Amino acid sequence: MTPTRSPLRRLLAAGVTILATAAATLVATAGPASAATVPGIDVSRYQGSINWTSVRNAGIQFAFIKATEGTSYKDPNFNANYVNAYNAGVIRGAYHFARPNISSGAVQANYLASNGGAWSADSRTLPAALDLEANPYSGGYCYGLSTTGMRNWVQDFLNTYRSRTGRYAVIYTTTSFWNQCTGSWTGPWANHPLWVARWASAPGTLPAGAPVWSFWQYTSTGAVSGISGNVDRNYWNGDRSRLIALANNTP
Repeated sequence: MTPTRSPLRRLLAAGVTILATAAATLVATAGPASAATVPGIDVSRYQGSINWTSVRNAGIQFAFIKATEGTSYKDPNFNANYVNAYNAGVIRGAYHFARPNISSGAVQANYLASNGGAWSADSRTLPAALDLEANPYSGGYCYGLSTTGMRNWVQDFLNTYRSRTGRYAVIYTTTSFWNQCTGSWTGPWANHPLWVARWASAPGTLPAGAPVWSFWQYTSTGAVSGISGNVDRNYWNGDRSRLIALANNTP
């Protein structure tokens, strides 16, 4: 994902291991990449103006769109992207770039939910994603938090988002960050879908305890009609009907 400043997370590419997914009850298959048949993207203001009709016509079926970061930043392109993606028939979801060292998880979950990251049962809106990755700013790789502190922060965010929306948030992370900064915590994976980031030909080893990935970000240098320059490309681990089921919170 992209923080407010230049996308310093690109520096992590060599060490990225994968944003894995979650709850087996929310995922159609637990198979390898060959089962990932639904293509998607994630975007922020760095992609500029997007022609979402062209994106959909190119075969893209879902998109995670940056909404917020920390406690005060809202992506200036979010409103246009979120509405235009929906109108073009793209299943959309918002994402929040976590800043665990500047406020509680509850404060940031409320900020996301109040600034576009809430949920509606309309067949085209996914639960929002918590983008949790290595700190691109000052304050240390794990934001200066102990493993217990990071677990508490994440749980606070997840609990608050569920209270606000009734949905379990998606968690975007890398295996290396998750295992180091949460101490290989397995708690969220019973309910929260895993979106794993690994720019490679396979998702690789998942975060501790994650039984399956739901979304996989497999490259940061993809190309899609309707978008100028590089864009992150993703797969959903299942077919479109299961993606719609996740959007609608149905079995």
